[in-house]
Amino acid sequence: MKYKRILLKLSGESLMGDKAFGIDNNRLSIYAEQIKEIRAAGVQVAIVIGGGNIFRGVQAEEGGMDRTHGDYMGMLATMINSMALQAALESVGVQTRLQSAIEMKEISEPFVRRKAVRHLEKGRVVIFGAGTGNPFFTTDSAASLRAIEVNAEVILKGTRVDGIYTADPEKNPDATKYDSISFDDVYRKGLNVMDMTAFTLCKENNLPIIVFDMDTPGNLIKVLNGEEVGTIVRN
Repeated sequence: MKYKRILLKLSGESLMGDKAFGIDNNRLSIYAEQIKEIRAAGVQVAIVIGGGNIFRGVQAEEGGMDRTHGDYMGMLATMINSMALQAALESVGVQTRLQSAIEMKEISEPFVRRKAVRHLEKGRVVIFGAGTGNPFFTTDSAASLRAIEVNAEVILKGTRVDGIYTADPEKNPDATKYDSISFDDVYRKGLNVMDMTAFTLCKENNLPIIVFDMDTPGNLIKVLNGEEVGTIVRN
């Protein structure tokens, strides 16, 4: 394996599958099997999931709700997704621990960096829920922060597209894909990879990001085998 410890970032929307809202159990199962495969290969896996399939704080603000209130609601949405993925992983025999940035002792552990690292060393998958625990920060920022805290070697950002393109490939059929690109070039070209806070954290801490299509079974193990799947962003 090219990487020993990774952080996998999944969007909440990816859990919807073909649904318009909520969680597609079939998609959950596909993700769980892929994660089981890389765990069996000896990779230490941490995960952060968004909550956009259930609730987004930004949408709440647009509807007139206080942004802080909306962001906390979004954090709860990430916990629902995290619990769903935990259940899916445990159903296929993968030991999993859920840690929350907001205390919810009946359903999760509080986030403790040393404990998270110990879980990873013991071969457990660790899911980090509730974002950073603070409003005005996205789950991309939470993924970058947690990856740095647990000394992950790379962030794998699973999306619906197979990498970073010169333009949105779903809107522009002439868009071309980058196999590799620098952080500085992403800035200069104005490409949308992560929000700026998350992206800057990765750049300053020399943490590469690989954007790839998580919906195609087999891609996750290919990335970890060093195959040219997706797009890598690095200094």
